[in-house]
Amino acid sequence: MQQYTTLKSDYKFTKEEALILQSLHPRMEKLADEFIDGFYDYIWGFGKTAQFLKNKEIIAHHREKIKAWYINLFCGNYDISYFVHLYKIGEIHVKIGLPTHYVNSAFTFVRTFILKNIEENFNNKEQHVKEIKAVEKMIDMNLDVLTSSYREEELSKFLSLSKVEKTILSGLKKFNSYVNFFLAGALALVAFFAISLFVYDIYLLFVSDMGIEKGILTVLGSLLVLWAAIELIHEEIQHLQGKGFAIGAFIMLAMAALIRKVLIYSLSSEKAEELLIIGAVIVGLAVAYWLVGANKRTTID
Repeated sequence: MQQYTTLKSDYKFTKEEALILQSLHPRMEKLADEFIDGFYDYIWGFGKTAQFLKNKEIIAHHREKIKAWYINLFCGNYDISYFVHLYKIGEIHVKIGLPTHYVNSAFTFVRTFILKNIEENFNNKEQHVKEIKAVEKMIDMNLDVLTSSYREEELSKFLSLSKVEKTILSGLKKFNSYVNFFLAGALALVAFFAISLFVYDIYLLFVSDMGIEKGILTVLGSLLVLWAAIELIHEEIQHLQGKGFAIGAFIMLAMAALIRKVLIYSLSSEKAEELLIIGAVIVGLAVAYWLVGANKRTTID
């Protein structure tokens, strides 16, 4: 763990700011019950909070601990024991599997609650600015120490690997990166062919005897495939930027290609059996797309 003296100097946290926080202690302590009620209303909005606060005893214990932590923000004495205690809290979060973004989100409420009270008790502008700076620094230092447990947990897992395992892991990451860029290039090529198909179908609409109705449906089908290809490229770009793999976009592209066939075959009475088969496949893909989307929404919630 980073030494607390280094941490405070990195944040330019001064003794004067510690005294400012201490002067806020009486006022903030009176708001402790209001804070904890608001805090719980906020975290229950996460949706999965009940997985970590499973019964009344755990909730009561947690409420007391959060309340004590909040009051201690304004203790004025930020020595090594203060930061070691924070670090241990972070270790508990890692141990129970609490997602780090829950911690970050909860701090949004903490920051808003405290700053709102400071704004409501504004008297002197210079003192007001000093209070805000002191509170902001202390909240940021708390969040820094709490989340450092997550970083060290990830680092310890990596360091526990053997040299061969590290080499394999690094190699796989590089290979995965190359494959993703290859996929992006392949998708660009698909988009190019989709544009060519669209242009070719427009050409056939004017020069062939396929009929205006069939020609328009064919062009619309090609346009649908082009749209799906562009959407897939967009999703792949997001994936390269660190977001999840968008399997739903591939399903969408397959559906677009099949719908194009349906549009073309719909004018032919001889293709009834094939239309039924393609229709069944499209329904299956639509169900798969819905399931992927539902799983994604559940993960976000």
